[in-house]
Amino acid sequence: MRAARCEPTDTTPIWIMRQAGRYLPEYMSVRSQVTFLDLCKRPELAAEVTLTAREVLDVDAAILFADLLPILEPMGFHLEYQQGEGPVIHNPIIGADDIDRVRPVDRIEDLGYVFEAVRLIRSQLPADIPLLGFGGAPFTLASYAIEGGGSRNYAKTKTLMFGDEGAWKSLMERLVESLGKYLNAQIDAGCQAVQIFDSWAGCLAPADYRRYVMPYTKKLIDAIPDDVPVINFLTGNPALLPAQRDAGGQVIGLDWRVDLADAWETVGYDRAVQGNLDPMSLYADLDTLRARAKAVLDGAAGRPGHIFNLGHGVLPDFSPDKVKALVQMVHELGVRK
Repeated sequence: MRAARCEPTDTTPIWIMRQAGRYLPEYMSVRSQVTFLDLCKRPELAAEVTLTAREVLDVDAAILFADLLPILEPMGFHLEYQQGEGPVIHNPIIGADDIDRVRPVDRIEDLGYVFEAVRLIRSQLPADIPLLGFGGAPFTLASYAIEGGGSRNYAKTKTLMFGDEGAWKSLMERLVESLGKYLNAQIDAGCQAVQIFDSWAGCLAPADYRRYVMPYTKKLIDAIPDDVPVINFLTGNPALLPAQRDAGGQVIGLDWRVDLADAWETVGYDRAVQGNLDPMSLYADLDTLRARAKAVLDGAAGRPGHIFNLGHGVLPDFSPDKVKALVQMVHELGVRK
């Protein structure tokens, strides 16, 4: 939390995106008993995998185990996680006329399993370890709702976005309203900071991001209390960094496609940055991994406000021992002189 506020720390703090995941045996022992969606919706299990990952890795923050997409269910979408296919929405938005059936979340209690998990985690987490909540950014959720699943070119999303700006605005406003309620309810339940994932915005040109996306991301970030740090994470397109900065967030999450030193200069030193080791570095031997972690730390130059993370999430076949070793390396190499 101190790093998120650009305050000095004894060493560089670190947490890992998807730190509770299939690469951990402790996670798989729980996951093998239930479906992915059941794991998300059973607070005691979501709490268990959140807490275990934090403890096993010795990272400096826990992040709530949940998923970006279940918020779409109370908005009228039929969501399923298919083996080998990932999330599938069976009634996606086909055209502008479908926007009318998308309803903002009225009863935030419909997502109560998330907030109960937050309360359970916070009650068992050490007092000095923050709990991070999270949600999808409006563009990423809109893309899922339109594409019905993954996409390579986001053609359906861009067709609606470019072709009917009024319909796009209506959809994005409904998402912002719902996400604002959702993130604030996570905070009320016990999260000390939140990360907003714009995992798919990298497909956009800078001008299109500024016109069709940034106003809504900014509105969502502005809905979070000023004393709760927001990590604004966008991946896939370094050209969007100036607009990502302008969208807001006390912390700007960086992926590995940009040099950290250059990125922080662009963001401005009055804001914190998070990142940005290439996740594939975890396939390297320990000496190479250490050198690559040190290069990221050198880019931060010991400046207050750096949170070490991967440039994206852990992959299922990563070695847990390598992830643990990375955490130890960062704590050792990041010590303030």
